[in-house]
Amino acid sequence: MRAARLINLVLLLQSRGTMTATELAAELEVSERTVYRDVLALSAAGVPVYAEQGRAGGYRLVGGYRTRLTGLNRDEAEALFLAGLPGPARDMGLGEPVRSVRRKMLAALPAGLREASERAGQRFHLDAPGWFDDTEPPEHLAALARAVWQDRMLTMRYRRDGEVTRTVAPYGLVLKNGVWYLVGRVGDDLRSYRVDRIAGVEEDGASFVRETDFDLPSFWAERAAGFVRRMLRETITIRLSPHGQRILRHVVEPPAAQEALDAAGEPDPDGWVRTRLPVESIDVAYTYLLRFGPEAEVLEPPALRARLAEAARRLGDLYR
Repeated sequence: MRAARLINLVLLLQSRGTMTATELAAELEVSERTVYRDVLALSAAGVPVYAEQGRAGGYRLVGGYRTRLTGLNRDEAEALFLAGLPGPARDMGLGEPVRSVRRKMLAALPAGLREASERAGQRFHLDAPGWFDDTEPPEHLAALARAVWQDRMLTMRYRRDGEVTRTVAPYGLVLKNGVWYLVGRVGDDLRSYRVDRIAGVEEDGASFVRETDFDLPSFWAERAAGFVRRMLRETITIRLSPHGQRILRHVVEPPAAQEALDAAGEPDPDGWVRTRLPVESIDVAYTYLLRFGPEAEVLEPPALRARLAEAARRLGDLYR
């Protein structure tokens, strides 16, 4: 543990030049006293660490000294692909490998290129969770991530209409709108589970061999599209104004919007079009149509048209 910290201390000085004991302590998550002891240990081992006194002082490496201890271990190489997702990486228990691989990458870069990482970080940021999502990561996420990395079978208890037990070969984890999902093989079937509904996880100790042609992004995209198609069990007939056509994608699910646009007839003299819109249910359709306001008219079914007419009457009374 201390050896890794000493290496990281050298890498920090190599990549950043001069750093104070306070800055090093914050980066390494230790006390300043520990930093002082580590610097003495490095000096005794022949690493030329020099302490500059004064207001702008700190520690630096003498004479352009560069360590060759920048090789990536397996955990860090895997974490490299999560470097743009520090939040999710931390939730999966990979926060330290991500920080470590970043230090090693910066140390390996020529001086003129080290600012590239900072420039990118200040200009691009991926905020994966949804708004107002300040919940803690799911309890068993880190354990699931370990099993996924190591291709280890696990037994999990899952809450769905009661609690069931499943033996799963964990193939991957997906973060969708701030919600984590586990993709795994149960018997001959590939299934997905919400991680926050997993009540318990135990590794079986046995490993599994995943199919070489399995591709997690492709599987998830196909499964997600199929899920949306299965949801859209009803169809309604509507008229859309030109503005209603423009906002359609912002009101309903993208597959439903595309199907409605593809089915649209020729516009009338005012630009309105008639089309069929797939929806999850009539109740959901009612909610969608309220968002359109006067930019959409329901033609069928009659019950939904009557329900919206009543809503329009009530709105008229409210704002009259």
